[in-house]
Amino acid sequence: MAPEAVMTVFDQLCHIPRPSHHEEKVAQFLCDYAERLGLEYERDANNCVVIRKPATPGYEKAETIVVLNHMDMVCVGMDNPLKDTVCPVVSDGWMRGNGTSLGADNGIGLSMALAMLADDTIVHGPVEVITTTNEEDGMSGAAGLSKDFIRGRKVINLDSEDYDTITTGAAGALIQKHRIPANKEKPLGGKRRWYRITLTGGKGGHSGVDIAKGRASAVGLAWAILAAIYNDYDLQLAYINAGEANASIAASAEMVISVESGEAAEMVKEQEEAFNRWLAEEYGDNEPDMRCHVEKTTPAKEVVSEQAFHNMMVCLEQLPQGVIKMSSQMEGTVETSNNVGRLYLEGDDIVVTTHTRSFIDDDMRQVAKEIANAIEGVGGTSQTLMEAPAWQEDTHSEFLKLTSDVFNDLLGWRPRMVAMHFVLEAGYFVEKFPGIQIASIGPRIVEPHSASERVELATIGDIWNVFKELLRRLATN
Repeated sequence: MAPEAVMTVFDQLCHIPRPSHHEEKVAQFLCDYAERLGLEYERDANNCVVIRKPATPGYEKAETIVVLNHMDMVCVGMDNPLKDTVCPVVSDGWMRGNGTSLGADNGIGLSMALAMLADDTIVHGPVEVITTTNEEDGMSGAAGLSKDFIRGRKVINLDSEDYDTITTGAAGALIQKHRIPANKEKPLGGKRRWYRITLTGGKGGHSGVDIAKGRASAVGLAWAILAAIYNDYDLQLAYINAGEANASIAASAEMVISVESGEAAEMVKEQEEAFNRWLAEEYGDNEPDMRCHVEKTTPAKEVVSEQAFHNMMVCLEQLPQGVIKMSSQMEGTVETSNNVGRLYLEGDDIVVTTHTRSFIDDDMRQVAKEIANAIEGVGGTSQTLMEAPAWQEDTHSEFLKLTSDVFNDLLGWRPRMVAMHFVLEAGYFVEKFPGIQIASIGPRIVEPHSASERVELATIGDIWNVFKELLRRLATN
């Protein structure tokens, strides 16, 4: 079972809103935690926090070990992520959020690190627990770290989600925010019908881990619904909001449109049945709960101009969604992908976000460039929010061998060593801190970045024991 000390800390984290870009409260919690324990700490301008704990008496000469986590979470299913908290629910050996993402990514790993700081029975050398900000939506915390923020050069990263794996590599990632002028105007007059079209119940999921699982993107589906109407009738778009986070596969969408009364209006109403039938045929078991719903609504005061709507539709058709290329070196592993995370109106702009990943940095940049060119081709602009390098650890290092030995001795099996198609801060750490080595481990977390996110409780206990024993062996070797 999950250790009480770890879960007590996690319960505290669940009561602290901690969306990306807004980590002030949880950063303060970490500083207060360090003060209560009488430990040295440092907080930088980006709210990254490092807490330093001296070695267990007798192990002062051991090498300093860094324990890495991030404090932000992807907030899915929350009405107000700045105020809403997580309500964990336990069932059949798993913990999940009550209709929201859980924040086990990376709250469980952070809870282990903090529980270790409070437990003086754990044997270790000098330890630095570093917790970064904005890992989920730009990694600006890791990118902005000063070169003297940490002193250690061996890192235990507790931000892995595959319990039976030591993550030894991660794809690079490039997040872009694109703007297409909406050129809003008053809606057409005459007899027109207004409809709200919603897509709900999508599985969503992590835009790296789950990108090859054949899930529907609500952004792509919204485009398909609009295209079916737009190709035959005079359609005006007043509102669109598809997707929940840049790092998630879009699970829901909402649109408000207007068409002429009569044949066009009848066609829109028929879309509900026709599109739900198509969803069942196209996605089958991959999206059993996704549904389209069409209902009448009140007229809007403004709509996107005809040219702007056309530009949006043309552009979205060109943007890649999902797997672009599988790896020839790592069987069954996605090499390059792109996820269109969000599509929404902001001020007088149509905003699109894209999250491109690849193990080959040049390929990632090329896909991002092609996306930006497509946006520019319709009069839009692109902004790079994050560019994180790919990372690959030496799988034959003594550090990784020692980590594997601990798994084998405690749990009776050796973990796989795998490069994963998600992005970790490791790439920044390798660039910023020469000579650093990283072993990434963690409990089994399923469906991160979605309202279905859950963690297997028994694996928390196993990783906690591995973590403690690894610290002990690193101190005594």
